Amino acid sequence: MVECSQKLEQLPPYIFTRIKALAAEAHRQRLDVIDLGMGNPDLPTPSHVVDRLIDTVRNHPRTHRYPQAKGMPKFRKAVTNYMSRRFDLKLNPDDNVLCLIGSKEGIAHLCQAYLDPGDFALVPVPSYPVHSNGVILAGGRIHYMPLTPENNYLPDYSKIPASVLKRAKIMFLCYPNNPTAAVVDDPNFFKETVKFAQKNDILVVYDNPYCEITFDGYVAPSFLSTPGAEDVALEFHSFSKTYNMAGWRIGWVCGKKSLLAPLEKYKAFVDYGVPTFMQLAAVAALEGPQDCVKEMVATYQRRRNYFVGELNKMGWPVPLPRATMYVWAPLPESWKAKGSLAFAEELVKETGIVVTPGIGFGPEAEGYVRMALVTHDDRFYDAVLRIRKFLRKGKSVKTTKALSK
Repeated sequence: MVECSQKLEQLPPYIFTRIKALAAEAHRQRLDVIDLGMGNPDLPTPSHVVDRLIDTVRNHPRTHRYPQAKGMPKFRKAVTNYMSRRFDLKLNPDDNVLCLIGSKEGIAHLCQAYLDPGDFALVPVPSYPVHSNGVILAGGRIHYMPLTPENNYLPDYSKIPASVLKRAKIMFLCYPNNPTAAVVDDPNFFKETVKFAQKNDILVVYDNPYCEITFDGYVAPSFLSTPGAEDVALEFHSFSKTYNMAGWRIGWVCGKKSLLAPLEKYKAFVDYGVPTFMQLAAVAALEGPQDCVKEMVATYQRRRNYFVGELNKMGWPVPLPRATMYVWAPLPESWKAKGSLAFAEELVKETGIVVTPGIGFGPEAEGYVRMALVTHDDRFYDAVLRIRKFLRKGKSVKTTKALSK
């Protein structure tokens, strides 16, 4: 039997594959499943975006042909208009934007384009899995930067060894953060990051898909707005969360032409880009009415307020997130010794509620679970009743082995 590559063998089981398996087993047991696992929006794609797609596919057959891999000019122009309108950034659509098959694809391919075997990447932990898995698949080495509540979930650059910095090429940052929902309040952190990247010749990969999902008056910035950032950073954006287009697989990366060039070259060899009709629908999203975004944010905020409020009432102290569609919850006291995977498995078996164990986001994320606000409002009422009963029951189970082992 032909074996898979050693790089692939190094990867742990993909956390969301495991979560889907738990949900599937719950369905087989005829449980009423409430899935709060993946950040998979339950709200529909805006109707004007869907209408544009249908019209284009039906009436413009030329859009069925191979697309421009870099992204069609109209798409890149719509992106630069958005970046100008939203962040006051002046970008050239010909040089500073690259269309992606979703930001996850772009980040994984960026690792291939920049990393040689043995090169280091600085990866926050906890973090979105592709930030570390993309490095492993490229043959790179990971230096984890712990994100702790004591440090407001910001990395401490002073703790990175000099031996690592000499071989580090890229560093990942994501704010508003997945999975912790942390935000950056102090712009000095970005300024310090630019100086750090300049000093150590490191490319900052800024993952910014949640910039529009913010609450309580918080407005998420662009890292590229920081003076000097254009020389050291690329910023990734997605339609998945802002416009509920997760299944459409389209996003973009923007930044300096010379920094985009390796990724553009790599993608030219491995994919044909996003279908033209999808790009035109994405243009409709960026240029059309934005009331849909405000309504989506209001929905998540309403769900957040109720769900987190009820969790705290039942004695489970959970912070109120100021951004994203996630609730990052420390394990209930009685479960801390058993671990996040044991909690997630027992919760779905007993109640049908699916959550993501923190261990899936890296070793430093143990002791937490992530819950996504992605089911109908009424279902959170059911979820609260089931979780309250589950915690009162206090069932004892053996600790389950961590996914990373």
